[in-house]
Amino acid sequence: MANARQTRDASQLQSDFHPGFPVHLPCGVQTRSFSKLPPTSRLLPFRMRTLALLLAVSVSPLAAQSTADMAPVNDLPNPYRTVEGWAKMPAGRTWGSTSAVAIDKDGKSIWVAERCGVNSCAQSSLPSVLKFDASGALVASFGAGMIMSPHGIHVDRDNNIWVVDCSCTGGTPPIDPNAPAPPPRGHQIVKFSPKGDVLLTLGRVGGGRDTSFFWQPNAVITAANGDIYVAEGHSSRAGATARILVFDKSGKLKRTWGSWGKGDGQLDQPHALAFDSRGRLFIADRGNDRLLIVDPNTFAVQATWYQFSRISGLWIDKNDVLYAADSESGSVSPPHSAWKRGIRIGSARTGQVTAFIPDPAPKPPSTSSAEGVAVDAAGNIYGAEVGDKALKRYERK
Repeated sequence: MANARQTRDASQLQSDFHPGFPVHLPCGVQTRSFSKLPPTSRLLPFRMRTLALLLAVSVSPLAAQSTADMAPVNDLPNPYRTVEGWAKMPAGRTWGSTSAVAIDKDGKSIWVAERCGVNSCAQSSLPSVLKFDASGALVASFGAGMIMSPHGIHVDRDNNIWVVDCSCTGGTPPIDPNAPAPPPRGHQIVKFSPKGDVLLTLGRVGGGRDTSFFWQPNAVITAANGDIYVAEGHSSRAGATARILVFDKSGKLKRTWGSWGKGDGQLDQPHALAFDSRGRLFIADRGNDRLLIVDPNTFAVQATWYQFSRISGLWIDKNDVLYAADSESGSVSPPHSAWKRGIRIGSARTGQVTAFIPDPAPKPPSTSSAEGVAVDAAGNIYGAEVGDKALKRYERK
């Protein structure tokens, strides 16, 4: 009876570590470890014993081995098949670049902020915010003329839609020297209702730096208490803007953290944000090829991971499965050429990478594969692609 109980607990431990994936427990921890636990520990509730086991092994050797010069994490199974053309545009409209994809509160509808058939909406009157139902049919659209360069999108707990206007793509259109100067636009974050009503706008129109904001914002996410976190800065030029800003739910600035650089507590293109089940904030520090895990209140860095590669897009589901989209390694970023582009899937709890959906393009000259990533309640993955101008769906084989 004891052996049967130990086997059941070991299986449960594996599913707790990484639901839905083949599990690699931290090095040195095996399922038979339960037989070595003292009898008194086996009388504790299972989850308390699990916690005790994790504390016993302390830090996973994987985390200790996660360094800037670690071997590339490329050779992992791909348990997904690619579905192209799943989301259907209306007649006469084609996909433009997109890096912004999120899941509706219903768990199955998909929100996308798309760049109006090209790589910018600056010269377009098309709506840039699109909602697709579970079959891929377009069921809502809005935002025409409001977003120059949609870069990130977030659906909050009340099903409101936050869209980040990076104003960092598409170049500068020709200017008639005899025409009046155009009004400032972009560099803002807009909170929409699901019907497209504007509920809140963050940032000075036309952008701002230093004590003002924003300049080329990349991502937005809301915390459980309603605080708003924004990742700002889309340039790797020395001295560029690179920071995280925190606002209360009314839009009042509370604090900022970070500056451009390569050292501890510094950032280079903070490109995506996510929270895990413990409330830790994950920052995709793309220009530094790393993932920072910080306390959302103090910004104390709790861990720095390199095994998920050069991250453009980030998603963490309710089971703490982490999805990291790399659209810039390999031929796109020669200093990171040994790493392959694609979506790496792993655990936000242990840092273990368990699966990899590779970019099929061998040597593209610029961004390729998913730049934005989201996962619906059924586990289907959606990759928003800038280079290929597509939204791809990945289903379990």
